Amino acid sequence: MSYASLMVDVGAERSYPIEIFVGNLDQIGDDFGVIPSARNALIVTNTVVEGYYLSALKKGIGKNFQRIFHISLDDGEAAKNWNSLNKIYDVLLQNECDRNTVIFALGGGVVGDMAGFAAATFMRGIPFVQVPTTLLAQVDSSVGGKTAINHPLGKNMIGAFYQPKAVICNLETLSTLPSRELSAGLAEVIKYGPIFDMDFMQWLETSVEQVLAKDMKSLAFAVHRSCEIKAAVVGRDERETGLRAILNFGHTFGHAIEAGMGYGVWLHGEGVAAGMVMAAELSRRLGMVDEAFVQRLKSLIERAGLPVRGPVLDASDNAGRYLELMRIDKKSEAGEIRFVLIDGPGKAVVRGAPDALVREVIDACCA
Repeated sequence: MSYASLMVDVGAERSYPIEIFVGNLDQIGDDFGVIPSARNALIVTNTVVEGYYLSALKKGIGKNFQRIFHISLDDGEAAKNWNSLNKIYDVLLQNECDRNTVIFALGGGVVGDMAGFAAATFMRGIPFVQVPTTLLAQVDSSVGGKTAINHPLGKNMIGAFYQPKAVICNLETLSTLPSRELSAGLAEVIKYGPIFDMDFMQWLETSVEQVLAKDMKSLAFAVHRSCEIKAAVVGRDERETGLRAILNFGHTFGHAIEAGMGYGVWLHGEGVAAGMVMAAELSRRLGMVDEAFVQRLKSLIERAGLPVRGPVLDASDNAGRYLELMRIDKKSEAGEIRFVLIDGPGKAVVRGAPDALVREVIDACCA
């Protein structure tokens, strides 16, 4: 088993490792000293991931727990709701679990968000471990302690900041990831270049095809560098009072797409991809970047197999529908929509923009 390790530094008692490796989940209890021990363990997964990795994870953590339960939720963003969350609580309560319990999130971003929120709220907080099995979860959602469920009016509007005890990224799980899901995860990788590290963006421009082909060396670098950047940002701003907000590049538009289309119609990364193009175009129209930069980003997103144009959410007033949904976004302040914009390549800022200009961008960037 080969691996690399880095730390998310959010204070001595709550800091935790990210373990990135190529190997088998059934060995993690022996190979990593970061798996908590307790009386009970609950593995939260979904109906797709269960068949691939549940038995291996059970074996891998078997020495650390007296009892291991699991629950398999429906796959997809549409299941990220109160009903699914209550199913997790049901298993915990029916099996008389107490604070001597650890939750494992085995799956993508939806599973990680819901399992983390359940851990944050069950008995006012029990430990949990992220075991992400998608590229998107490995490079973004499993790191940083954001947990949430969706509301019909807005994505991730009900949740909590709650850090895991560890993040265990097995790159082998990406070998079973469908190509659409892999591309969707690449959106969260691509975002790190324009907002933080243009050298990383340049590397992606030369390596995106290798990542899409699931070349393990390329995947390992993409995951490791993404986690490095996110860990550095989260360590400086855990609760998104300033710097961390830049990680939402493309997400204001993207969340509107997801909510407007119906959760699961567009994958999260697909919405973010089109959203990054819109945010870059808004940055250009505000005089912050040039047309060449917008085209460069757009080209990379296209090569990653992702959409560069947003969908039409309302044939009668598409821009109006986007604005309506974006005002509900958690990044809005007193009704003013806040966008992550590119203030020169590799540097991001969070600011508002005139509605009229945003309307122009939406009209220009939607199908």
